[in-house]
Amino acid sequence: MNTSERRKEILKTLQNSDFPVAARELAAKFGVSRQVIVQDMAVIRASTPGILSTTKGYTIQQENSCTREFKVRHSQEQAAQELNLIVDCGGRVKNISISHRVYGRVSAEMDIRSRHDVTEFVEALNSSHSTVLSNATSGYHYHLVEAESQQRLDLIGRQLENAGLLAPLQPWEKKEKKENIR
Repeated sequence: MNTSERRKEILKTLQNSDFPVAARELAAKFGVSRQVIVQDMAVIRASTPGILSTTKGYTIQQENSCTREFKVRHSQEQAAQELNLIVDCGGRVKNISISHRVYGRVSAEMDIRSRHDVTEFVEALNSSHSTVLSNATSGYHYHLVEAESQQRLDLIGRQLENAGLLAPLQPWEKKEKKENIR
């Protein structure tokens, strides 16, 4: 199989997968090194919009989905509760961000889709002696959540509110949100 054929097969693999595919899995499948796959992915991503590189692997953005950003506040101990609530309602946590007064908006990709992903995230956090990003902003943070419909996102919002995790937007955030909608 030549390079062009391999790249077409890699793209097909991503299109047929419901979950991120790790570079090491692709390397094993095609009998090449991980570095070759990384180079292939750079070329593929340059010509194919919507391919994301996450900590779990490469994935193609779903076009039939809706996204909404939720502002939440909780302690580090409540992180699993919050993330499990979102995935149990059919959401995928795409990222986390904070709005820091000095550093501005700081974001990190998450790609949390299941309780298993939540468990892996919490275990990684606990074993690294690190803290959640939101500690820099007294627990306040935002999650960009993807779901199959606006109704699912509404459900997630209600559940976050019922759990006492949803944080009210400040007047400047409401103005910023309106400007981003235009």
